[in-house]
Amino acid sequence: MTNDLRISDRDRSGARDIYIVPDSHVLIRRRGVPIYPGQCQIIRLRRKHLYSECINATRLSDIRDIKFKKAKSAGDILRIRDFVPIEKLENIVFGGWDIFPDTAYEAAKNAAVLGPEHLAQVKKFLSKIRPMKAAFDQNYVKKLSGTHVKKARTKYDLALQIKDDIRKFAKKNRVSRTVVIWCGSTEIFLKPHAVYATPETFEAAMKANHAAIAPSMLYAWAAITSGVPFANGAPNLTVDVPALTELAKQHGVPICGKDFKTGQTLMKTILAPGFKARLLGMDGWFSTNILGNRDGEVLDDPESFKTKEESKLGVLEYILQPKLYPALYGKIHHKVRINYYPPRGDNKEGWDSIDIFGWLGYQMQIKVDFLCRDSILAAPIVLDLVLFLDLAKRAGMRGIQEWLSFYFKSPMCAPELYPEHDLFIQSMKLKNTLRWMMGEDLITHLGQEYYD
Repeated sequence: MTNDLRISDRDRSGARDIYIVPDSHVLIRRRGVPIYPGQCQIIRLRRKHLYSECINATRLSDIRDIKFKKAKSAGDILRIRDFVPIEKLENIVFGGWDIFPDTAYEAAKNAAVLGPEHLAQVKKFLSKIRPMKAAFDQNYVKKLSGTHVKKARTKYDLALQIKDDIRKFAKKNRVSRTVVIWCGSTEIFLKPHAVYATPETFEAAMKANHAAIAPSMLYAWAAITSGVPFANGAPNLTVDVPALTELAKQHGVPICGKDFKTGQTLMKTILAPGFKARLLGMDGWFSTNILGNRDGEVLDDPESFKTKEESKLGVLEYILQPKLYPALYGKIHHKVRINYYPPRGDNKEGWDSIDIFGWLGYQMQIKVDFLCRDSILAAPIVLDLVLFLDLAKRAGMRGIQEWLSFYFKSPMCAPELYPEHDLFIQSMKLKNTLRWMMGEDLITHLGQEYYD
């Protein structure tokens, strides 16, 4: 039994966890290079039709395309799912932790994100998914409390319990590969601390119940030391600390984060690159949100909001680079507000008022009112990250996966690098990484070869 993905010699160098069983029947060739996903027993969900209506084409990787160098016709463009051996949805087993004991169906019904007609199709399937007890501390999420929680003498002991959960779940469901993704609430703001310096200081801090060790970090440590890829969908530090990035390298584990890019910040990473490309100046960008789901309730606490605010505010500075363009962006007033408004539920409204200026300093305004559905935008991101992290693990990739920054508000990268926030550059980086994996030529978009 093997979980290796053979590519080429040059390439060889609460939270939810998702358990993936590889498909041993997939064999893809690109430029004469065979790729073998892990050859082991396949466990398929009995009710494949559950996915057909509710999840069909909801992954970005299902509908996004990728083209080859010198592509001159539609026939030279493939869907990503047909280009790289990402796992099939019907081979995924779902599990997770929660501070509430509700089944996945009960939780989905209470959240009221999906309509009755869609929930009815998956009721039997979701009703079988019961969460494991969560590692939770209300000191880090002030607005929530739950009874379905683990108990232990130290944070280190809690982390060991999470490791045991992963092992037992994999054994019970007879799965060979696992991915863990944090979809939990935003924790209070934590600054970089000395205990994050090395794996040894981090482990000692867990054993000492140090306040700098948040619950989300326990899940990250448990996953990484179990050899399991980990993604952070919240703005918490979580896995973005030296100790855990070093552990990820040691254990050969791909990691990524942080904070899913779904609503208002997604719009910023679409619009701001356009302003900069055309050298339109900016006086200010005022953003406000109203939402009524549990995320909104958590962010009603100032300490949790501070964590989210840091993630949202950094986007414009990195894209517009005011130090390089002081006359255009050196005096931007960037404000972000989030308001908890229960009647709106999961249907978040993000309102932006943007003050820009053009030739001779003449002022203009842009208004954006994005009435979005928070969870509907996030769900495809979760699935894509799970599938791509699993692919990265099989390909022998480890540590920070910057090529997945496309999905995050505050993307992780090497300490010496400038984080890339431009959505279009992020998309190019993602696709070029997939081309590199498959031994294809990278596309630079120079295009001169078409006219030589």
